[in-house]
Amino acid sequence: MSHRSTLAVIVLVLTLGLPSWCAGYTTDRPDGHAPIGVMGDHVHHAGEWMLSYRFMFMRMADNRDGTDRLSTSDVLADFPVAPINMNMEMHMLSAMYAPTDRLTLMAMLPVIHLSMDHRTRMGAKFTTRSTGPGDFRLTGLYRIWSDEIHSLHLNAGLSMPTGSVNERDDTPAADDAKLPYPMQLGSGTWDLLPGVTYLGQLDRYSWGFQPLGTLRLATNSEDYRLGRRIDMSLWGAYRFLDWLSASIRLNSQIWFNLHGKDPELNPAMVPTADPDRRGGRRLDLLFGLNGSVPSGMFKGLRIAVEGGLPVYQSLDGPQLETDYLVTAGLQYAFSFPSD
Repeated sequence: MSHRSTLAVIVLVLTLGLPSWCAGYTTDRPDGHAPIGVMGDHVHHAGEWMLSYRFMFMRMADNRDGTDRLSTSDVLADFPVAPINMNMEMHMLSAMYAPTDRLTLMAMLPVIHLSMDHRTRMGAKFTTRSTGPGDFRLTGLYRIWSDEIHSLHLNAGLSMPTGSVNERDDTPAADDAKLPYPMQLGSGTWDLLPGVTYLGQLDRYSWGFQPLGTLRLATNSEDYRLGRRIDMSLWGAYRFLDWLSASIRLNSQIWFNLHGKDPELNPAMVPTADPDRRGGRRLDLLFGLNGSVPSGMFKGLRIAVEGGLPVYQSLDGPQLETDYLVTAGLQYAFSFPSD
């Protein structure tokens, strides 16, 4: 049998399914949800709620231009100040509710803490910080197709500018100085979040694919708008036990440079203040565990963790590269008793 014929048979079997392979598509399994780093991955039954908490941490260190690493001395040859490293911590609170079997509504609010270390040409080091709520997101998930193995739904979201774009901190150059773009907590604009999510599931295996976009609708109050984003995730999972599964995920991200600029920021001072040095692309490889309570009084409770690192990144630099990222979370799904 040729390779083409073999592939055709595999596709036909996965499409039609075999009764011994699957017992009907369900989100009740531990792998019925995507890895915890994926948002808007599943819909709920009518009348069902889900509350979630996620903690996300990302570490960035060392600078990169394109795919080439730069030393701090390389950056300081062109700028008086160089970023050295940055930590991003995010607490994400979310709630989901399904008014019908086809439609699930999701609201998310992040609380963000950012810190960035710098070095000057004179050898001085200093740190800037910003903390507060990010942009509030409201998303509708509409299921357009589902069978025993497959499920497909549309993601239609709106990001509201609740995060600050006027964060300030003391620096060696000035007290209460305006912080550069990556230290701001929001976009300052209303943004559209279109996407689609495909899920597949067999007896022990599950998989999914989710492309998402971020489209900025206007210029913010500081005379700029962030660039568009394209995020794509492809994952697979294996269910070891009724309550535990493991996953592997590839996450591709493309983000573009800013349009306009904040008049308070001097792009010649530090690369993070240059609107033409904010774009890039990255491919992350991530591994995760999903656990769920299958029965009893805590049925509907889930705990999950996912972590990994970039296997490729190309940045419009100098720009801090990502070293690693980790996400952990708790989810609880429930329904109120009907009368």
